[in-house]
Amino acid sequence: MLTTKMNPRVFWGASAIAGALLLLALIAPNTSDLIFGRAQAWVIDTFGWLYVAAVAGFLGAVVWLAGGPTGRLKLGPDDAEPDFPYLSWLAMLFAAGMGIGLMYFAVAEPVQHYIAPPEEVPGTVKAAREAMVITFTHWGVHAWAIYAVVGLSLAYFAHRKGLPLTMRSGLYPLLGRRINGPIGDAVDIFAICGTLFGIATSLGLGVAQMAAGLDYVFGIPNTVLIQVGLIVAVMGVATLSVLSGVDKGVRRLSELNLILAVCLMLFVLFAGPTLFLMRALVQNFGLYLDHFFVRTFTLYAYEPRAWMANWTLFYWAWWIAWSPFVGMFIARISRGRTVREFVIGVLLVPTGFTFLWMTVFGNTAMAYDMGQAAGAISQAVQADLSTAMFHFFEQLPGTMFTSTLAILLVAVFFVTSADSGSLVIDTLASGGADDTPRWQRIYWCVMQGAAAALLLLAGGLGALQAATLVAALPFCIIMILLVAGLFRQMNADLTGASIATEAAPLSQQLKRILTPATRTDIVKEIDRHGLPALETVRTALEAEEPDAEVGRDDAAAWLTVRHGERVFIYRLGARSRPRPVASQRDAPVGRRLLEWRLTAQTGDGSRPYDVTGFTQNQIVADVLEKLQAWRLG
Repeated sequence: MLTTKMNPRVFWGASAIAGALLLLALIAPNTSDLIFGRAQAWVIDTFGWLYVAAVAGFLGAVVWLAGGPTGRLKLGPDDAEPDFPYLSWLAMLFAAGMGIGLMYFAVAEPVQHYIAPPEEVPGTVKAAREAMVITFTHWGVHAWAIYAVVGLSLAYFAHRKGLPLTMRSGLYPLLGRRINGPIGDAVDIFAICGTLFGIATSLGLGVAQMAAGLDYVFGIPNTVLIQVGLIVAVMGVATLSVLSGVDKGVRRLSELNLILAVCLMLFVLFAGPTLFLMRALVQNFGLYLDHFFVRTFTLYAYEPRAWMANWTLFYWAWWIAWSPFVGMFIARISRGRTVREFVIGVLLVPTGFTFLWMTVFGNTAMAYDMGQAAGAISQAVQADLSTAMFHFFEQLPGTMFTSTLAILLVAVFFVTSADSGSLVIDTLASGGADDTPRWQRIYWCVMQGAAAALLLLAGGLGALQAATLVAALPFCIIMILLVAGLFRQMNADLTGASIATEAAPLSQQLKRILTPATRTDIVKEIDRHGLPALETVRTALEAEEPDAEVGRDDAAAWLTVRHGERVFIYRLGARSRPRPVASQRDAPVGRRLLEWRLTAQTGDGSRPYDVTGFTQNQIVADVLEKLQAWRLG
């Protein structure tokens, strides 16, 4: 019998909805393409203003949270350390956030804007400048702000507040316990379906580019069967990776991704017009800043044009549809970082690399198209986007080498997206658990590969992409609620911290500053505030939870609650640490002076955190918060 660790309503509900949509796209690809295409057009035309306003608001919200007092809050206990080294963390969020898209659109998008700009004359120098501003806008901080909203919300509530790592947890400040009912299930099911179909369509783009590259370089026919075979092969590797977990498979593949991408980019940089590219990078960034607010709020309201719906609004909807996947993944790998560090890392570092990448490939392509290629690159882009990169490499030395490296890079991006997506979906379907049985991870990995393969065979990939973009509208509303919940909870946490200080008399506050607490002081604090607080909670629990008891020894007090086979423990204890360096000057030779703090710790293995100076009521509130998180878990 298979062991499970799932939320059955979410797991099977998402499977049923995904199966129904896949079946529709398989049985009637033309009809479903028409239905979802019209729905997508109606949503973007009717609610385009909402997408633009919401994305601007998301960017402003995360910048505000990072720059204000909330920026110092940690995504985890106050003394938590990051789970991954900084470079590994950046590599993983970068590979998950952009991945295949950077390879597919690096040449194609700038050239498309160059030959069909929204405002300038096509094929001119002004069109080339506008093309890079637009590309930077679509792939810059706006996209990463969308990911940051979801990632920050989930990381804060999961790692700091102890709630499950699921989409519903971000709504807890607004809905309370109702997140465990139908509303929470619907949110998680919605996130799973969006992630599954978003990855399936991206995998379709990736395998199309791989097959085109194999045809171009090695003469292997670009047929649907070859594409399906590539999906099977790459998903087999992704399955092996997903079984090894985040620490090994996903982390190592993401690092390999970054190394290969940097190598390819540096080759193009130095083999191409290097000096021009360095100048273009500086000017592109200046133009991006100069047009930042105009592009952020542009809707062409006074001069409607199809370009807006086909590009900017399409991108905003696509990033929003992808945000459950990317946000969940970067939340999972971001424990121990501060809010400020998280926002700076997520917004600026991948954006900086993306700007360099797009400049190197996009500006080189346009420069060659205006010069030695004599329009061949733009013609290739118009003919087939998946072959644009390989026609571009014809203009550089070592065409065979760069094309082969590009195919390999797309394959590794393919694997990274598939395995990280499977881990995210499995976490959502399992109520936030990260140690799920292997068969569940394999199940979602196979589902992604099967969806992409079947849709390629039936020609229903476009319909599914349109359906994913339609789903971005309700998720945009959910993201607005996530922002509201995040502000509410973070401000409450900051207020609670300041109250803890202000509740003590001025004389006690000064004493803590000038005279560090001794072990005796902390023991007295346990007797005065801690033990009565634990007894208060125990007494209140007697009516519903008779098996609750309070224990005490010479330097600690604890509350134990038993519910069935589960046990909750909340422990208050005296904990020492070295005094600041300046205070050590008075220490006897060979000894270190210590100060003592009152710490709280739950029995789930989390680290102790400082509650020195908390009043009895504040300790009661802290116990109830941890107890609530334990019950939800």
